[in-house]
Amino acid sequence: MTLQMVMAPPGPYQRRFSEPRVAIVHYWLVSMRGGERVLERLLKLFPGADVFTHVYDESKMSDVIRRAKVQTTWIDGLPFSKKLYQYYLPFMPMALEQLDLSAYDLVISSESGPAKGIITSPHSQHLCYCHSPMRYLWDHYHLYRKDANLLARAAMPLIYHRMRQWDMSSSARVDKIAANSSFIRDRVRKYWRRESEVIHPPVDTRMFTPSLELDDHYLWVGQMVPYKRPDLAVDAFNRTGLPLLMVGEGGMLKKLKAIAKPNIRFVPRLGFNELRQAYARARALVYTAEEDFGIVPVEAMASGRPVLAYGRGGVLDSIAPEETGLFFDRQDVDSLVDGIDRLERWLPQFDPRQAVARSNLFAPELFDAKILAAVGQ
Repeated sequence: MTLQMVMAPPGPYQRRFSEPRVAIVHYWLVSMRGGERVLERLLKLFPGADVFTHVYDESKMSDVIRRAKVQTTWIDGLPFSKKLYQYYLPFMPMALEQLDLSAYDLVISSESGPAKGIITSPHSQHLCYCHSPMRYLWDHYHLYRKDANLLARAAMPLIYHRMRQWDMSSSARVDKIAANSSFIRDRVRKYWRRESEVIHPPVDTRMFTPSLELDDHYLWVGQMVPYKRPDLAVDAFNRTGLPLLMVGEGGMLKKLKAIAKPNIRFVPRLGFNELRQAYARARALVYTAEEDFGIVPVEAMASGRPVLAYGRGGVLDSIAPEETGLFFDRQDVDSLVDGIDRLERWLPQFDPRQAVARSNLFAPELFDAKILAAVGQ
């Protein structure tokens, strides 16, 4: 028995250290999106943690992140790194491996770009919270290459082939993987051949409340970029003639405005209170993207409104069909128009209380509990 205890691998970090040192590795910090909200919550769970990242634009970060000690790799010192960071992707594995994290007892990598490939001490614990395996290396590779310029299109096959090898081999360095949805759990299994536990990202559902007053328009919220498919919403509502409010900005906005009929209104940006009101008063949220998880549908449900969503990706975890919303099957206009027709017929059965109750399954406290359990605390 004594020999077995000596030879057994180290247990969870808190059983060996009264004040464990914690490092959080995040791919890059250049905007506040879903991944950065997860980082904020991790910093609240581990307030003394040091943050490591490739590129850091402090001016774009929240107060929670700015208060942390943030260290960058040498990628941050390259020309125009805060805008052109994705062009330096091939150098990021090398930069990660030069970080010395040997003094840390717990390492949490926040993975969507290169983050998990750090080299840790044999006595430390490494949890990877995976927002997604790098899409541009795997299932979105051909889409990204198609949209790339001529030089990038020629270089991608050689560079990305090597990066796929590194991405898969570096997944073996991780002690435990948490996926942000069942969809991502399946992608982790497919591309990394690793099992993972689903821990949904935290959504502060208490910030949203239902409204007794409703407007007659549908709502679309997101970036006006191709993979979000705002064009699908415009084409469908051009056909139906129903009112639609589209909130967001991006490269497709000008083109979409040019083809939209008068029943579609665009607002590039709303303040938080205005967005809360838009959610709560909308007839329903229309969600056309295939997302890894998708916080917007959860915020809409927390506001007491139903969601009509493309039935793939993280929404399969968040939306309860026939209770808090409906799915449409294909990312094409006919399928979305059919979904709108079905939603119109179903709406009298919708109970806002069910939507709010469903949204509470993604409250931050549940994320906290599952992360602490994953690291053994």
